[in-house]
Amino acid sequence: MHQIYDTCAPKKPTNLSINSDLLEIARSLSLNLSATLGIALAEQVRAEQCAQWQRENAGTIQAYNQYVEENDTFGDDERTLCPVPSYIDTESLFSPPKTL
Repeated sequence: MHQIYDTCAPKKPTNLSINSDLLEIARSLSLNLSATLGIALAEQVRAEQCAQWQRENAGTIQAYNQYVEENDTFGDDERTLCPVPSYIDTESLFSPPKTL
C-alpha cells in the first residue's frame, strides 16, 4: 500500500492526554503506544484525505456520472461476456460426444 507520509522521518516527542484507564489497560497488555498511535493516526489521516478529495471532486464526479448515464461509456455497444461466432454450431459444441 502506498504510504501517505515518510515512514523514515525522525520521531518527535509529543505531549498528549489519554484516558487514564485506557492507558493502564494498554500498558498491562504491553502495547507499544507510539506504534499504535502512529497506525491509528495514519488511518485517520488517509480517511480524511480521501473524504477531502471526494469533496473537492464531487462536481466532476457528478458530471461524469451524468454523462455516462446519458451517453453510456465508450465501447458499451461492443462489450459482451463471451461472444460465440454465428458460424459455430453450438448444438454440437455443447452436446456430449457421439459414440461409434
